[in-house]
Formats: sequence, C-alpha cells, structure tokens
Amino acid sequence: MTKRGYDVTVFEALHELGGVLKYGIPEYRLPNRIVDNEIETLERSGVKFVKNCLVGKTVTVEQLKEEGFKGLFVATGAGRPNFMNIPGENYNNILSSNEYLTRVNLMKGIEESSETPIPYGKKVIVVGGGNTAMDSVRTALRLGAASATIVYRRSEEEMPAGLEEIIQAKDEGVQFMNLHNPVSYEADDQGNVCRVILQKMELGEPDSSGRRRPVPIEGALIKMDVDLVIVAVGVSANPIFANSVEGLQLSKWGTIEVDEKQETSIPMIYAGGDITRGGATVILAMGDGKRAAAEMDAKLQQA
Repeated sequence: MTKRGYDVTVFEALHELGGVLKYGIPEYRLPNRIVDNEIETLERSGVKFVKNCLVGKTVTVEQLKEEGFKGLFVATGAGRPNFMNIPGENYNNILSSNEYLTRVNLMKGIEESSETPIPYGKKVIVVGGGNTAMDSVRTALRLGAASATIVYRRSEEEMPAGLEEIIQAKDEGVQFMNLHNPVSYEADDQGNVCRVILQKMELGEPDSSGRRRPVPIEGALIKMDVDLVIVAVGVSANPIFANSVEGLQLSKWGTIEVDEKQETSIPMIYAGGDITRGGATVILAMGDGKRAAAEMDAKLQQA
C-alpha cells in the first residue's frame, strides 16, 4: 500500500514489532536482525508503527474511521494455544509452545535478569507433530536439555511438520515417540510436573482429514519422567478483534471469513494470514497481504 502511494499505519498489540516472525520463530531459523532490517526498511519508506495498541480494546474500528482511515487489513493471527484438557495439565512447567517460544524469543527469558524466566528442563517432552513442535523441541535442546522428545499420537507418516524439519530434529538428537498420547501428568510436592502417563496408540480407519485415526490400545500405558512439557497441539484464532466488530462473519472455528479478494463481510475491512486460515505459514500470510493490498487499492481508486 505504501508503494501505491498510501499513508499506512501498523497497529501492534505488543511492545516490540515483528509479530510471529519475532516471537514465534526461533533465532536459529530466522535471526531477529533480518526481521529488524525489514522493519527499518518499512519505516524508511514511510510506514508508521504504533506499538502497545490493541485494536478492538485500545482503539475501536469506528474510532479509526473517524480518524480518517479508509481501509483496514486484519493480521492478528492465531495466537490462542490449544490444550488437551487432561488431568494435571495445570501443573508447573507445562507450557504451550506459544508461551515457551515467546518467553525465549521476545521476553528474553533465557537472560538472568529476565522478569519472565523460562524453566530449563533436562527431561523435556513436546506434545505434537507440527513445525511449531519441532521449533520447540530443537529450542529445548539448544537450551541444555539432556533429552528432548516429540510425543505424537499418530505415526511419523502422518506428521504435519515438514520432512526437512523432522530430519533436522533427528540429526540434532531429538527422540520421537510416535503412536503415544499423554493422558495425565503427575507432580512433585512443589507442584512441578515430574511424570507423564502415556497411552500407546494404533492407527485405525481414516478420519475426515484423510489420515488414519489414532486408536488407544486398551491397557497399554507407560510412565515417563519429565521436568518440562511443551504442548504444541494447535492454535485458535485470536478472538479480540473479531468480538469487537459487529456483523463480522466468522467460521465455526472463529477465523474471519474472507472472499477471494481477502475482503470480509464488512466493506473495506480485509484480513489474511492465520486469522483467516488457522495455523498456516508466513509465506501464505504474505500472499494474503499482497492480494488484499491490490484489491483495496482497486476499490479505493473507484471511490
């Protein structure tokens, strides 16, 4: 939009710019300096950034319209982590992958002076089989874990993570316990997780996703000592913006529905990335943004 001659303002809810590129992707995969360089380029091109501003709470869409904004692109992502809701999941040192990676990358939790230090686990399990699970388990290894294990309820063939991510994790020493699923956790007398009870699984008939459904093997339970659990079983759409805009059409999963032009049910409000797709990729989000910019420009030219 800036290249097309528009004045553009980015409203960022957090205290630091960069979004998931900054707090969700580990430094070893995407160095922060690269993201910072991109942000500086945008600033030099005239983009204005407003931090610590949560649209829908700090300021409303109606207030932005009153200030003269003619179009809005929503890229609030899918930042609400899912949990399994099993016994013991609220014990200390059981974190979502979102919290774990954010505290490492954005909150500087690995520094001694950090106000939000992360727990350093020696026996770490990461529950899940996606790319975020791989990011989390490889980060735990880099932070000194003696063992870091992926626990996934399906077989390796069904893992949603990229093959390259799986191979690299194995090369670095990550262990894989496929066809296992946590059913509960135990804690020590301090309330810190110390053990996970895993249910052995087998593959049944395909489910709606086309993958064979994992089925528990009756009576096949094992116990495993752990001191840090990272749960990476998916994310949900951030609801704050959507709940603040009357008439905005949502899917049954809470994502914002858009047409082929990335426009929502409300004219001149566009959306893209994980807030429309659920958990997806940076590349797809960038494509959504470019598509929306072209469509928003065309519509403004007609006005």
